[in-house]
Amino acid sequence: MATYRYKVVNEKGEKLEGIYEASSRDEVMQMISTNNYYPIKIEEQKSKNNLFTIRVEKKIGMKDLAIFCRQFYTMFNAGLSINNCLKVLEHQINHKVLKKALADIEDRVKKGQTMAEAMGSLDDIFPQLLINMIASGEESGNLDIVMLRMANYYEKESKNESKIKNAMIYPIVLSVVALLIMIILITFVVPTFVSLFDSSEMELPSLTKFILGTSRFIGSYWYLILLLIVAAVWSISTYLGTPKGKVNMDNLKLKLPIVKGLNQKIIVSRFTSTLSTLLASGISIIQSLEIVSVIVGNKIAESDILNIRERMLRGESLGTLIQQSSIFPMMLASMVSIGEESGKLEEILSKTTDFYNNELENEIQKAITLIEPLLIVVMGLIIGIMVLAIVIPMVTMYNIV
Repeated sequence: MATYRYKVVNEKGEKLEGIYEASSRDEVMQMISTNNYYPIKIEEQKSKNNLFTIRVEKKIGMKDLAIFCRQFYTMFNAGLSINNCLKVLEHQINHKVLKKALADIEDRVKKGQTMAEAMGSLDDIFPQLLINMIASGEESGNLDIVMLRMANYYEKESKNESKIKNAMIYPIVLSVVALLIMIILITFVVPTFVSLFDSSEMELPSLTKFILGTSRFIGSYWYLILLLIVAAVWSISTYLGTPKGKVNMDNLKLKLPIVKGLNQKIIVSRFTSTLSTLLASGISIIQSLEIVSVIVGNKIAESDILNIRERMLRGESLGTLIQQSSIFPMMLASMVSIGEESGKLEEILSKTTDFYNNELENEIQKAITLIEPLLIVVMGLIIGIMVLAIVIPMVTMYNIV
């Protein structure tokens, strides 16, 4: 299968563009013809993997999805048709990708497709979870309830996402400041003392020799160092984009002391929140687990959840299987078992989600509490060592004089 980018004109004369996966160019033309579009341009997307390629993420963020679901629910619940809801949202929403997608969906719905089918053709933009939920809502006649649930779901996910991002701002700023101070000291401050130390006949401490040597090396070969850094970043980024790289990185996230607890709480929170939302909309537990495995955002957890799904098909209970998992806590296993026995699994999972959202917030604060002083100590030690490397020989020279 290849990925094709197309530009077309619809019956209204409006220009549309999108991405379509097909085995050949003829298949793309067939899709365009079926939808009564007039093709303007069709080109195959070549997979570029070089140093200067910028990857543009087409997926819509949690916040924008929450706004879309909330506004759609409000209008649909007020009695507007699906087409009218999409038309109004197309003009109200500022997100460029979402705006174009809604125009495409509206056009497809007018031609007889369901909203879920229309969104399914844009699965590179919309998450599979939302597509499946809308399909369930359309089949059951409860699309308004489904959109309300999805609005609540994405609002919670957006808040959690914001908390994690905000928590990382200070450590990142602190690290950048420390790095800049080190660069300034090595490239501008230390070189001013080189001639002074070279003219003296005193034996310099090993630490001072090392700092001076590092400063000379950076001054002479900065371009090679910069090239090596760029090459290293590109190599690591490329490796992390491979299936093996993703698995190893996700495995590392679950083992590193400071971030282990945080990542586990993120996985559990997403698992309970997504599973309860899917079950509340009437989607089967087997299908729900398949969707949830992708949503948790960790390859190790994804494999674990898919294994649980396969074993449930053989008749084992979800609570027992979660208990045997190394990723999920015992409390979750107990709560799921209670939910299965009482027939209130969705309700129990919903309450458990609130608990783990609070736990996630506590884990974020715990991580910040550990990372911030650690960064300050490391930064202080590095800068302190560099300053001492210059001050000690200066004091020695002063005493000799």
